[in-house]
Amino acid sequence: MERCLRTTGVALLLVTVVSACGGGGDSGIRLGTVGRSTVTEVVEAPATVSAKASATVSAAADGTVAELAVREGQVVRAGALLLRIDSPSAQRQLENARRADAEAASAGNVSLPAGGLSAQQQQADAAASAAFERARRSATRIPDPTLRAQALAALEASQAQYAAAQARAQDAIQRFEAGLGSLSAALSSLSSAQRVQTRAAVDAAERTVAALTVRAPIGGTVSLSGVPQGGSSSQDLLSQLPESVQSQAGSLLGSGASSTTVTGTLTTGQPVHSGQALLTVTDVSTLSLTAQVDETDVLLVKSGVPADADLDAVPDATYPATVTTIDPAPTTSTRGGVTYVVRLALGRGTSADGSVAPRPRPGMSAVVDLKVRVARDVLAVPAAAVFRDGRRDAVWVVRGGLAEKRLVRVGAQGRDEVEVVEGLKGGERLVVRGADRVHAGQKVT
Repeated sequence: MERCLRTTGVALLLVTVVSACGGGGDSGIRLGTVGRSTVTEVVEAPATVSAKASATVSAAADGTVAELAVREGQVVRAGALLLRIDSPSAQRQLENARRADAEAASAGNVSLPAGGLSAQQQQADAAASAAFERARRSATRIPDPTLRAQALAALEASQAQYAAAQARAQDAIQRFEAGLGSLSAALSSLSSAQRVQTRAAVDAAERTVAALTVRAPIGGTVSLSGVPQGGSSSQDLLSQLPESVQSQAGSLLGSGASSTTVTGTLTTGQPVHSGQALLTVTDVSTLSLTAQVDETDVLLVKSGVPADADLDAVPDATYPATVTTIDPAPTTSTRGGVTYVVRLALGRGTSADGSVAPRPRPGMSAVVDLKVRVARDVLAVPAAAVFRDGRRDAVWVVRGGLAEKRLVRVGAQGRDEVEVVEGLKGGERLVVRGADRVHAGQKVT
């Protein structure tokens, strides 16, 4: 991106241009006089019109649209009912999850006899056998193969622990009480692990069923067509669970991912898939601009900098804008350069005839002129008069008809004029065109 250098609002005539002849004919060298003016330095950047907010609503589970409570273009408030989805699969998952949780809870209610010899040992063995059997039935009901295998493996480990404790109890009656304690701890550990998994599954399933009644996340205008694919709602729900059980609950419910997208307009009775985008709600109460500013210019851009925006859709209008934020993180442009996102508040535009310009729509392309520096009533010279001399800027000043190099320090750099902060005085004569044809001591009249 190149910086656009522009001069606006000229207060006084800067220069008086005359011919400078070093012999016969026109040498192409022109002279002028240092004057005062207002110089505006502008950074030009491509931009896009953005809405205040936009939210895409996705299906929480496979099913069909049972009720569509809105129409295309309808304005809704946040929380308003949008649609309801009928999902037998989500209801079945909730029922299965609750049944597995209830069985896991009953499997944990194990009471082992405290003390005794062979009779108590037999009662303990019987109680443990029944508990392990209930735990096995509960584990086999888990629909996810991976999680089911994990639960069965935990059961086998607990049974091995029980067998070891049983052998120790038989070998030493005096340690029987300690053996029973180990058995009880093993069963309690198994029950606790299963309850964490089953409760997480119930919680996620309940949230999925609740999400079948879809409400507007924000206020705005509804669009039922041309909706891009949305993210998985199940993932959003699982993210609200404790990290320790997210993966387990996700495996139990299934990812529910689907690559299906909405084509056409959403209607009642239409089949939908988990994660499928259904509609969007866009808040256009406030419009803004998102500009991409090159890294070479972004340090000049500050919050509050004014700008003018030209929209491709309204070529004869100008829209005022003001910088609100500059993103600290860089992005890579399509041409490989580094740019920074600059956001601007967008005002009401004015057409060339002075009338109010049409209100833009989100997504429209624009070009913004960021007025990064404005120097008013300052010494200024034509931009063509300034050239680089090493690492400094310089001009050719004419004294007594002879050219003399003068180092200067410039400020705001406009497209046509440049502010001179140091090195020149008002009224001095200098070369304003053809500086590359001039050398020190050359006669210029």
